[in-house]
Amino acid sequence: MGGTFDPVHIAHLIMANEAYHALSLDEVRFLPNAAPPHKHISGQTTAEERCRMIQDSIVEVPYFKLDRTEILREGTSYTFDTIAHLTHQEPDTDFFFIIGGDMIESLSTWYRIDELKSLITFAGFERPGYTGDHAGDVVMIRGPVVDLSSTMLRKRLAEKQDCRFLIPEKAYRYILEEGLYES
Repeated sequence: MGGTFDPVHIAHLIMANEAYHALSLDEVRFLPNAAPPHKHISGQTTAEERCRMIQDSIVEVPYFKLDRTEILREGTSYTFDTIAHLTHQEPDTDFFFIIGGDMIESLSTWYRIDELKSLITFAGFERPGYTGDHAGDVVMIRGPVVDLSSTMLRKRLAEKQDCRFLIPEKAYRYILEEGLYES
């Protein structure tokens, strides 16, 4: 499961957990982007701070793992490059890539998408307004739908609004202690 995770929030964890169970996965890896091609990172946090928030959030879930592949590789974080690397390292592993339903419509714009689709199976999670009606070859996952975004959380944090219950407790404590996302 890739993303900026800026910050990680409960909808990320719900999606990962639902995918784990629905697809009978061995594990779910959180792949934070270094420099995503389709999205801007807030610039308010470092890659290491985002990794720390993820690690704090998943430490007690044995089947959740933090994968720093994209953080360690410099340059734009193309999913194709990451998956090509992982499939080379682990040729006997079948990989799924978990995305929000809102990303399905933009898959055709992804870097080397046809080659990427030959390496992995995309698993799309329903989100408000995106049911997967045009999912094509994306495996759709149904589960609890939480309309939550990191953008909204960054805004609330900058305004010093309470975000408990929306961000995993340990990550939220870290954000407050370090003053992350303050204006």
